[in-house]
Amino acid sequence: MSLRSGIVRLFQKTLSTQNVQRQRVHSVAVIGAPFSKGQKRHGVEHGPAAIRSAGLIDRLSSIGCNVYDAGDLNFVHVPDDELYKNTIKYPRTVGLACQRLAKEVNRVIGAGHICVTLGGDHSLALGSISGHAQHYPDLCVIWVDAHADINTPLTTSSGNLHGQPVSFLLKELQDKMPLIPGFSWAKPCISASDIVYIGLRDLDPAEQFILKTYNITYYSMRQIDGIGIQKVMERTFDQLLGRRQRVLHLSFDIDAFDPTLAPATGTPVIGGLTYREGIYIAEEIQNTGMLSALDLVEVNPILGATSDEVKATTSLAVDIVASCLGQTRECARRTIHELPTPDTAFESDNEEQIRI
Repeated sequence: MSLRSGIVRLFQKTLSTQNVQRQRVHSVAVIGAPFSKGQKRHGVEHGPAAIRSAGLIDRLSSIGCNVYDAGDLNFVHVPDDELYKNTIKYPRTVGLACQRLAKEVNRVIGAGHICVTLGGDHSLALGSISGHAQHYPDLCVIWVDAHADINTPLTTSSGNLHGQPVSFLLKELQDKMPLIPGFSWAKPCISASDIVYIGLRDLDPAEQFILKTYNITYYSMRQIDGIGIQKVMERTFDQLLGRRQRVLHLSFDIDAFDPTLAPATGTPVIGGLTYREGIYIAEEIQNTGMLSALDLVEVNPILGATSDEVKATTSLAVDIVASCLGQTRECARRTIHELPTPDTAFESDNEEQIRI
Protein backbone atom coordinates (compact mmCIF):
# COMPACT_ATOMS: atom_id res chain seq x y z
CA MET A 1 0.00 0.00 0.00
CA SER A 2 1.40 3.44 -0.92
CA LEU A 3 1.78 6.14 1.74
CA ARG A 4 -0.92 8.23 0.07
CA SER A 5 -3.36 5.31 -0.12
CA GLY A 6 -2.68 4.47 3.51
CA ILE A 7 -3.38 8.04 4.62
CA VAL A 8 -6.56 8.16 2.53
CA ARG A 9 -7.79 4.88 4.02
CA LEU A 10 -7.08 6.07 7.57
CA PHE A 11 -8.84 9.37 6.84
CA GLN A 12 -11.86 7.54 5.45
CA LYS A 13 -12.14 5.23 8.45
CA THR A 14 -11.77 8.12 10.90
CA LEU A 15 -14.45 10.21 9.24
CA SER A 16 -16.84 7.32 8.78
CA THR A 17 -16.68 5.88 12.31
CA GLN A 18 -20.08 7.27 13.20
CA ASN A 19 -21.52 6.01 9.92
CA VAL A 20 -20.11 2.53 10.52
CA GLN A 21 -21.59 2.44 14.01
CA ARG A 22 -24.93 3.63 12.69
CA GLN A 23 -24.96 0.96 10.01
CA ARG A 24 -24.30 -1.87 12.50
CA VAL A 25 -27.92 -1.44 13.58
CA HIS A 26 -29.35 0.08 10.44
CA SER A 27 -32.79 0.05 8.97
CA VAL A 28 -33.02 -1.84 5.70
CA ALA A 29 -35.85 -1.76 3.17
CA VAL A 30 -36.03 -4.69 0.74
CA ILE A 31 -37.78 -4.04 -2.58
CA GLY A 32 -38.60 -6.91 -4.90
CA ALA A 33 -38.41 -6.01 -8.59
CA PRO A 34 -39.70 -9.09 -10.50
CA PHE A 35 -38.94 -7.80 -13.97
CA SER A 36 -37.54 -9.56 -17.04
CA LYS A 37 -38.21 -7.46 -20.14
CA GLY A 38 -34.72 -5.96 -20.24
CA GLN A 39 -33.44 -9.27 -21.63
CA LYS A 40 -34.68 -12.37 -23.42
CA ARG A 41 -34.60 -15.18 -20.85
CA HIS A 42 -37.75 -16.09 -18.97
CA GLY A 43 -37.36 -16.72 -15.24
CA VAL A 44 -35.33 -13.79 -13.92
CA GLU A 45 -38.62 -12.27 -12.70
CA HIS A 46 -38.62 -15.05 -10.09
CA GLY A 47 -35.31 -13.86 -8.66
CA PRO A 48 -36.73 -11.80 -5.76
CA ALA A 49 -38.89 -14.67 -4.51
CA ALA A 50 -36.00 -17.13 -4.79
CA ILE A 51 -33.63 -14.88 -2.82
CA ARG A 52 -36.23 -14.32 -0.11
CA SER A 53 -36.86 -18.08 0.04
CA ALA A 54 -33.14 -18.60 0.56
CA GLY A 55 -33.50 -16.80 3.90
CA LEU A 56 -32.53 -13.20 3.16
CA ILE A 57 -34.90 -11.49 5.61
CA ASP A 58 -34.05 -13.82 8.49
CA ARG A 59 -30.33 -13.47 7.78
CA LEU A 60 -30.48 -9.68 7.86
CA SER A 61 -32.48 -9.75 11.07
CA SER A 62 -29.98 -12.13 12.64
CA ILE A 63 -27.09 -9.70 12.09
CA GLY A 64 -28.95 -6.84 13.76
CA CYS A 65 -30.71 -5.12 10.87
CA ASN A 66 -34.18 -3.70 11.33
CA VAL A 67 -35.76 -5.05 8.15
CA TYR A 68 -38.75 -3.58 6.35
CA ASP A 69 -39.86 -5.82 3.49
CA ALA A 70 -41.61 -3.52 1.02
CA GLY A 71 -42.82 -6.49 -1.01
CA ASP A 72 -42.72 -6.78 -4.80
CA LEU A 73 -43.48 -3.97 -7.20
CA ASN A 74 -46.09 -4.53 -9.88
CA PHE A 75 -44.88 -3.86 -13.41
CA VAL A 76 -47.02 -3.32 -16.48
CA HIS A 77 -46.31 -4.77 -19.90
CA VAL A 78 -47.15 -2.04 -22.39
CA PRO A 79 -49.14 -3.38 -25.37
CA ASP A 80 -47.59 -3.20 -28.84
CA ASP A 81 -44.13 -2.66 -27.38
CA GLU A 82 -42.10 -5.37 -29.08
CA LEU A 83 -39.45 -3.41 -30.97
CA TYR A 84 -38.47 0.22 -31.50
CA LYS A 85 -36.71 1.09 -34.76
CA ASN A 86 -36.51 -2.66 -35.32
CA THR A 87 -33.80 -2.85 -32.63
CA ILE A 88 -34.67 -1.84 -29.05
CA LYS A 89 -36.83 -4.43 -27.26
CA TYR A 90 -39.72 -3.41 -24.99
CA PRO A 91 -38.58 0.22 -24.48
CA ARG A 92 -41.87 1.52 -23.06
CA THR A 93 -42.20 -1.45 -20.71
CA VAL A 94 -38.61 -1.16 -19.46
CA GLY A 95 -38.78 2.62 -19.17
CA LEU A 96 -42.00 2.50 -17.19
CA ALA A 97 -40.62 -0.20 -14.87
CA CYS A 98 -37.46 1.79 -14.16
CA GLN A 99 -39.49 4.92 -13.48
CA ARG A 100 -41.68 2.96 -11.05
CA LEU A 101 -38.63 1.59 -9.24
CA ALA A 102 -36.98 5.02 -9.09
CA LYS A 103 -39.96 6.42 -7.21
CA GLU A 104 -39.97 3.55 -4.72
CA VAL A 105 -36.21 3.70 -4.10
CA ASN A 106 -36.41 7.45 -3.54
CA ARG A 107 -39.29 6.90 -1.13
CA VAL A 108 -37.58 4.32 1.08
CA ILE A 109 -34.25 6.17 1.14
CA GLY A 110 -36.10 9.34 2.06
CA ALA A 111 -37.66 7.41 4.93
CA GLY A 112 -34.19 6.67 6.32
CA HIS A 113 -33.69 3.09 5.10
CA ILE A 114 -30.78 1.53 3.29
CA CYS A 115 -32.41 0.26 0.11
CA VAL A 116 -31.90 -3.30 -1.15
CA THR A 117 -33.37 -3.92 -4.62
CA LEU A 118 -33.76 -7.54 -5.65
CA GLY A 119 -33.96 -8.12 -9.40
CA GLY A 120 -35.02 -8.90 -11.92
CA ASP A 121 -32.67 -8.04 -14.76
CA HIS A 122 -30.00 -5.35 -14.70
CA SER A 123 -31.96 -2.80 -16.72
CA LEU A 124 -33.55 -1.99 -13.34
CA ALA A 125 -30.34 -0.29 -12.19
CA LEU A 126 -31.34 2.73 -14.26
CA GLY A 127 -34.35 3.06 -11.97
CA SER A 128 -32.64 2.30 -8.67
CA ILE A 129 -29.69 4.63 -9.25
CA SER A 130 -31.93 7.40 -10.63
CA GLY A 131 -34.17 7.17 -7.57
CA HIS A 132 -31.17 7.11 -5.25
CA ALA A 133 -29.67 10.16 -6.98
CA GLN A 134 -32.87 12.13 -6.46
CA HIS A 135 -32.12 12.01 -2.74
CA TYR A 136 -28.30 12.01 -2.94
CA PRO A 137 -27.25 13.78 -6.16
CA ASP A 138 -23.57 13.41 -5.25
CA LEU A 139 -23.62 9.61 -5.00
CA CYS A 140 -21.03 7.27 -6.52
CA VAL A 141 -21.48 3.79 -7.98
CA ILE A 142 -19.60 0.50 -7.77
CA TRP A 143 -20.78 -1.80 -10.57
CA VAL A 144 -19.79 -5.45 -10.06
CA ASP A 145 -20.51 -7.42 -13.21
CA ALA A 146 -19.07 -9.57 -15.97
CA HIS A 147 -20.49 -6.98 -18.40
CA ALA A 148 -20.25 -3.20 -18.61
CA ASP A 149 -23.92 -2.67 -19.59
CA ILE A 150 -22.92 0.61 -21.22
CA ASN A 151 -24.01 0.12 -24.83
CA THR A 152 -26.22 2.91 -26.13
CA PRO A 153 -29.42 2.30 -28.10
CA LEU A 154 -27.33 3.12 -31.18
CA THR A 155 -24.48 0.67 -30.48
CA THR A 156 -26.33 -2.34 -29.06
CA SER A 157 -26.27 -5.45 -31.18
CA SER A 158 -28.86 -7.38 -29.15
CA GLY A 159 -31.38 -4.60 -28.47
CA ASN A 160 -31.69 -5.84 -24.87
CA LEU A 161 -31.93 -2.94 -22.45
CA HIS A 162 -30.26 -4.81 -19.58
CA GLY A 163 -27.04 -4.18 -21.53
CA GLN A 164 -27.61 -0.40 -21.67
CA PRO A 165 -28.60 1.13 -18.29
CA VAL A 166 -25.27 2.87 -17.61
CA SER A 167 -25.43 4.79 -20.89
CA PHE A 168 -28.67 6.43 -19.71
CA LEU A 169 -27.04 7.38 -16.40
CA LEU A 170 -23.83 9.00 -17.68
CA LYS A 171 -23.75 12.75 -18.27
CA GLU A 172 -20.90 12.39 -20.77
CA LEU A 173 -23.09 10.27 -23.07
CA GLN A 174 -26.10 12.57 -23.03
CA ASP A 175 -25.53 13.80 -26.58
CA LYS A 176 -25.08 10.23 -27.83
CA MET A 177 -28.47 9.03 -26.62
CA PRO A 178 -31.46 9.08 -28.96
CA LEU A 179 -34.92 9.80 -27.64
CA ILE A 180 -36.69 6.49 -27.29
CA PRO A 181 -40.21 5.97 -25.99
CA GLY A 182 -40.51 5.29 -22.28
CA PHE A 183 -37.38 7.16 -21.22
CA SER A 184 -38.35 10.83 -21.35
CA TRP A 185 -38.24 10.91 -17.53
CA ALA A 186 -34.65 9.58 -17.32
CA LYS A 187 -31.96 12.19 -16.76
CA PRO A 188 -28.23 11.42 -16.53
CA CYS A 189 -27.15 11.72 -12.90
CA ILE A 190 -23.54 10.53 -12.64
CA SER A 191 -20.27 11.45 -14.30
CA ALA A 192 -17.65 9.09 -15.67
CA SER A 193 -15.48 9.62 -12.59
CA ASP A 194 -18.36 8.60 -10.28
CA ILE A 195 -18.45 4.92 -11.32
CA VAL A 196 -15.99 2.05 -10.99
CA TYR A 197 -16.48 -1.38 -12.58
CA ILE A 198 -15.20 -4.58 -10.98
CA GLY A 199 -15.12 -8.03 -12.56
CA LEU A 200 -15.46 -7.22 -16.28
CA ARG A 201 -14.59 -9.95 -18.76
CA ASP A 202 -17.11 -9.76 -21.64
CA LEU A 203 -17.15 -6.39 -23.42
CA ASP A 204 -18.53 -5.40 -26.80
CA PRO A 205 -16.27 -3.26 -29.03
CA ALA A 206 -18.46 -0.17 -28.53
CA GLU A 207 -18.33 -0.66 -24.77
CA GLN A 208 -14.53 -0.86 -24.85
CA PHE A 209 -14.47 2.34 -26.90
CA ILE A 210 -16.75 4.15 -24.43
CA LEU A 211 -14.74 3.05 -21.39
CA LYS A 212 -11.47 4.19 -22.94
CA THR A 213 -12.76 7.39 -24.52
CA TYR A 214 -14.39 8.67 -21.34
CA ASN A 215 -11.66 7.38 -19.03
CA ILE A 216 -14.06 5.23 -17.00
CA THR A 217 -12.26 3.18 -14.37
CA TYR A 218 -12.70 -0.56 -14.56
CA TYR A 219 -10.98 -3.61 -13.14
CA SER A 220 -11.25 -6.62 -15.40
CA MET A 221 -10.70 -10.13 -14.11
CA ARG A 222 -7.23 -9.99 -15.64
CA GLN A 223 -6.44 -6.92 -13.55
CA ILE A 224 -7.87 -8.57 -10.44
CA ASP A 225 -5.65 -11.58 -11.11
CA GLY A 226 -2.68 -9.25 -11.46
CA ILE A 227 -2.98 -6.91 -8.48
CA GLY A 228 -5.42 -8.73 -6.21
CA ILE A 229 -8.84 -7.75 -4.90
CA GLN A 230 -7.44 -5.84 -1.91
CA LYS A 231 -5.57 -3.41 -4.16
CA VAL A 232 -8.62 -3.12 -6.43
CA MET A 233 -10.78 -2.01 -3.51
CA GLU A 234 -8.15 0.39 -2.20
CA ARG A 235 -7.94 2.09 -5.59
CA THR A 236 -11.72 2.10 -5.96
CA PHE A 237 -12.24 3.89 -2.64
CA ASP A 238 -9.33 6.22 -3.34
CA GLN A 239 -11.11 7.38 -6.50
CA LEU A 240 -14.67 7.49 -5.24
CA LEU A 241 -14.21 8.53 -1.60
CA GLY A 242 -10.66 9.88 -1.42
CA ARG A 243 -11.55 13.54 -1.85
CA ARG A 244 -14.91 13.63 -0.08
CA GLN A 245 -17.25 11.38 1.81
CA ARG A 246 -20.42 10.57 -0.12
CA VAL A 247 -22.90 7.75 -0.29
CA LEU A 248 -22.28 4.59 -2.28
CA HIS A 249 -24.60 2.68 -4.56
CA LEU A 250 -23.56 -0.92 -5.23
CA SER A 251 -25.03 -2.60 -8.30
CA PHE A 252 -24.12 -6.29 -8.14
CA ASP A 253 -24.89 -8.69 -10.98
CA ILE A 254 -24.67 -12.29 -9.78
CA ASP A 255 -22.91 -13.21 -13.05
CA ALA A 256 -19.84 -11.38 -11.73
CA PHE A 257 -19.12 -14.69 -10.02
CA ASP A 258 -17.73 -17.65 -11.87
CA PRO A 259 -20.56 -19.83 -13.22
CA THR A 260 -19.36 -22.73 -11.09
CA LEU A 261 -20.53 -20.68 -8.08
CA ALA A 262 -23.58 -18.96 -9.58
CA PRO A 263 -24.89 -21.09 -12.44
CA ALA A 264 -28.53 -19.93 -12.28
CA THR A 265 -28.16 -16.73 -14.27
CA GLY A 266 -28.86 -15.64 -17.82
CA THR A 267 -25.47 -14.56 -19.21
CA PRO A 268 -22.75 -16.56 -17.42
CA VAL A 269 -19.11 -15.98 -18.39
CA ILE A 270 -16.35 -18.32 -17.26
CA GLY A 271 -13.42 -16.99 -15.26
CA GLY A 272 -15.34 -14.86 -12.77
CA LEU A 273 -14.94 -13.83 -9.16
CA THR A 274 -14.24 -16.42 -6.50
CA TYR A 275 -16.42 -16.59 -3.40
CA ARG A 276 -13.72 -14.95 -1.31
CA GLU A 277 -13.24 -12.09 -3.79
CA GLY A 278 -16.97 -11.36 -3.94
CA ILE A 279 -17.41 -11.41 -0.18
CA TYR A 280 -14.32 -9.24 0.28
CA ILE A 281 -15.82 -6.62 -2.04
CA ALA A 282 -19.02 -6.60 0.02
CA GLU A 283 -17.20 -6.48 3.36
CA GLU A 284 -14.99 -3.59 2.28
CA ILE A 285 -18.01 -1.63 1.07
CA GLN A 286 -19.69 -2.22 4.43
CA ASN A 287 -16.55 -1.04 6.22
CA THR A 288 -16.73 2.37 4.55
CA GLY A 289 -19.99 3.08 6.36
CA MET A 290 -21.20 4.87 3.24
CA LEU A 291 -23.42 2.26 1.56
CA SER A 292 -26.88 3.68 1.01
CA ALA A 293 -28.40 1.38 -1.63
CA LEU A 294 -27.60 -1.84 -3.42
CA ASP A 295 -28.98 -3.93 -6.26
CA LEU A 296 -28.66 -7.71 -6.44
CA VAL A 297 -29.79 -8.73 -9.92
CA GLU A 298 -29.92 -11.45 -12.60
CA VAL A 299 -30.64 -14.44 -10.36
CA ASN A 300 -32.71 -16.72 -12.59
CA PRO A 301 -33.92 -19.85 -10.77
CA ILE A 302 -35.41 -21.30 -13.97
CA LEU A 303 -31.92 -21.63 -15.45
CA GLY A 304 -30.51 -23.79 -12.69
CA ALA A 305 -30.02 -27.28 -14.08
CA THR A 306 -30.68 -28.77 -10.63
CA SER A 307 -32.11 -27.63 -7.33
CA ASP A 308 -28.57 -27.56 -5.97
CA GLU A 309 -27.53 -25.05 -8.65
CA VAL A 310 -30.47 -22.81 -7.76
CA LYS A 311 -29.66 -23.11 -4.07
CA ALA A 312 -26.00 -22.29 -4.65
CA THR A 313 -26.88 -19.15 -6.62
CA THR A 314 -29.53 -17.84 -4.25
CA SER A 315 -27.42 -18.60 -1.17
CA LEU A 316 -24.58 -16.65 -2.74
CA ALA A 317 -26.92 -13.72 -3.33
CA VAL A 318 -27.95 -13.77 0.33
CA ASP A 319 -24.30 -13.88 1.42
CA ILE A 320 -23.45 -10.83 -0.68
CA VAL A 321 -26.33 -8.73 0.65
CA ALA A 322 -25.66 -9.79 4.24
CA SER A 323 -21.94 -9.05 3.94
CA CYS A 324 -22.75 -5.58 2.62
CA LEU A 325 -24.88 -4.97 5.70
CA GLY A 326 -22.66 -6.20 8.51
CA GLN A 327 -22.13 -9.96 8.35
CA THR A 328 -18.45 -10.75 8.87
CA ARG A 329 -16.24 -13.81 8.69
CA GLU A 330 -14.35 -13.03 11.90
CA CYS A 331 -16.94 -13.96 14.50
CA ALA A 332 -20.40 -15.32 15.23
CA ARG A 333 -23.41 -13.12 14.68
CA ARG A 334 -24.26 -12.83 18.35
CA THR A 335 -22.08 -10.78 20.71
CA ILE A 336 -20.76 -12.05 24.04
CA HIS A 337 -20.07 -9.70 26.93
CA GLU A 338 -18.67 -12.09 29.55
CA LEU A 339 -17.07 -15.52 29.49
CA PRO A 340 -18.84 -18.19 31.52
CA THR A 341 -17.08 -19.58 34.59
CA PRO A 342 -17.32 -23.13 35.95
CA ASP A 343 -19.53 -21.89 38.78
CA THR A 344 -22.08 -20.34 36.42
CA ALA A 345 -21.81 -22.88 33.62
CA PHE A 346 -22.43 -25.91 35.79
CA GLU A 347 -24.60 -24.36 38.46
CA SER A 348 -27.68 -26.40 37.49
CA ASP A 349 -25.65 -29.63 37.33
CA ASN A 350 -24.25 -29.02 40.82
CA GLU A 351 -27.72 -28.46 42.21
CA GLU A 352 -28.88 -31.73 40.64
CA GLN A 353 -25.94 -33.59 42.21
CA ILE A 354 -26.73 -32.17 45.64
CA ARG A 355 -30.35 -33.34 45.36
CA ILE A 356 -29.17 -36.82 44.40
